[in-house]
Amino acid sequence: MIIGREKEQHELLSLLEKEESQFCAVYGRRRVGKTYLIRETFNYHFCFQHTGVAKGTLRQQLTAFRNSLTAAGMKCAIPNSWIDAFELLKEHINNSPAGKKVLFIDELPWMDTPKGNLIGALENFWNGWATARKEKDIILIVCGSATSWISKKLLKDKGGLRGRLTNRIKLAPFTLRECELFAKNANLALERKDVLELYMILGGIPYYWSFLRRGLSVAQNIDQLFFTETAQLRDEFDALYSVLFKRPENYLKIIECLSDGKQSGMTRDELLTKSKLSDGGTFSTVLEELEECGFIRKFTSADTAKINAIYQLIDNYTLFHYLCIKKNAFSDEHYWSNTITSTMHNTWKGLAFERVCLQHIRQIKATLGISGVQTNVCSWFTRGTAEIHGAQIDLVIQRADGCTDICEMKHSANAFTIDKDYSYKLQNKIYAYKELSKDKNTVHLVMVTTNGVVHNSYYNLIQNEVTMDDLFDKKSG
Repeated sequence: MIIGREKEQHELLSLLEKEESQFCAVYGRRRVGKTYLIRETFNYHFCFQHTGVAKGTLRQQLTAFRNSLTAAGMKCAIPNSWIDAFELLKEHINNSPAGKKVLFIDELPWMDTPKGNLIGALENFWNGWATARKEKDIILIVCGSATSWISKKLLKDKGGLRGRLTNRIKLAPFTLRECELFAKNANLALERKDVLELYMILGGIPYYWSFLRRGLSVAQNIDQLFFTETAQLRDEFDALYSVLFKRPENYLKIIECLSDGKQSGMTRDELLTKSKLSDGGTFSTVLEELEECGFIRKFTSADTAKINAIYQLIDNYTLFHYLCIKKNAFSDEHYWSNTITSTMHNTWKGLAFERVCLQHIRQIKATLGISGVQTNVCSWFTRGTAEIHGAQIDLVIQRADGCTDICEMKHSANAFTIDKDYSYKLQNKIYAYKELSKDKNTVHLVMVTTNGVVHNSYYNLIQNEVTMDDLFDKKSG
């Protein structure tokens, strides 16, 4: 059963109704459910389907392609090149029954080996043959987890495939609401606070959620997923980055810097210094690809020069790996259960909740009643002046109706209390933003919390509230 994905399913099925042949790329983070979505949508009925071989040589890739042709009913020898491989595919298609022919090539980036000229052969197949067929009956769906490869080789290609894609679907992780539906479908007895905590660890990655066991608490489930000797996701971190990037070392250096660095994030210059990587195009490419894959985010405000952009680690699972999994120095199989009340746990919760909020901005806007208002969603920071302390605001919603929402995000087991010291910090943020930003809108303070805010003498600083339940809101999910 597919949870959510109604829009993506509709778009895939609409390919069958088009008069021309269609070329669709489906991409997104590893384990997000791309392959499952495509196979379920077409009920596993394909004229041809193939999956690339992870870290395979050209010979291994071509052998696997031949095997897929054999599975589809065609007997042939191992092709010598991708040009030959696609010639065999043409022959198979020509011998297939009349009607739409859905071709599904999964993990296409893995097939792109050095000197293999996969893209050239694919261009020749699509431009020179598939689109030239009188029948107009080809539906080619390619898929891959290496988002940066898909972007560079297909979406932004400057060669023969430029502008040839008819559809592109970037499959996003599940929202909180979709994870709640997933849990209910799996008969997991979870309250929303449980779903939220699991989301702060697993993100909206269906594959990770599929390992949760009925009858276990959240802490027990996390222990069995990550900390026991036979934990299903014990080695997931290394696999995640090595599959996405052919040379993951530099990517991991950046990720590690951001996990060890300031909670507020780091500038490009700070990352260069800390990582000890060389400045230049390669470094910029690493940052761009990490951002494109959803592991980090770069933010500036409208009145801040790009040179001062801040980079933050945004991926839930990666944040959890560095802040929690790597702290398990003694290999405690019950580490999560034993550290629930620790300072480390509380620090992680605060950061992780902020990330979840940033992944649910549509729900926040819907709660504020501004879904239909044109907005600029950004962050803002200042190093401060002699008169004003430095300040950072992770979520700023600049609205076309003359207001700007400054959002403060706080995780708390109970209703959050604004005390005297925290009220001063809030007032400084508001004052700094009003004085130092170029925003002339009326500024509203919005508190985004798990369980609301205590109505004490400092509550009047707040103009609006957003709670955990609002983040689950279906009307904007």
